[in-house]
Amino acid sequence: MNDQPTSAAVQELLRKGYTAFNARDIDAILSMMHPEVEWANGMEGGYVHGRDGVRAYWTQQWRLIDPFVEPQAFMTEPDGRTVVEVHQRVLAKDGNTLLEGTVQHVYQVQDRLIRHMEIRNPIEDAGYQCQR
Repeated sequence: MNDQPTSAAVQELLRKGYTAFNARDIDAILSMMHPEVEWANGMEGGYVHGRDGVRAYWTQQWRLIDPFVEPQAFMTEPDGRTVVEVHQRVLAKDGNTLLEGTVQHVYQVQDRLIRHMEIRNPIEDAGYQCQR
């Protein structure tokens, strides 16, 4: 991975996205996504497609668990994609921690909107089957 810093505009977009996700402000974060976004399905593997697909995925996910993600570092890969190292904490609905650790989210931004997101280094022992 290249440790070149990402552009300030992309960092701002993604930071706002993480803030909206953690606040469960789904409309705010969906407005930051391309209409045909491809989003990694961290619970079942593969991807969900489009804003409606992301909405349905997160709505179902938030019924089952309370995930929180905080960006720790931003890097740019040689192909221009942005890698965000995040601290992830997933809580059960009763407040107990199910898993906690660091993963990488890899983004492709197009026309100032999130077009694609994948997950690297998932915490697989917790049942996550993320796309690498």
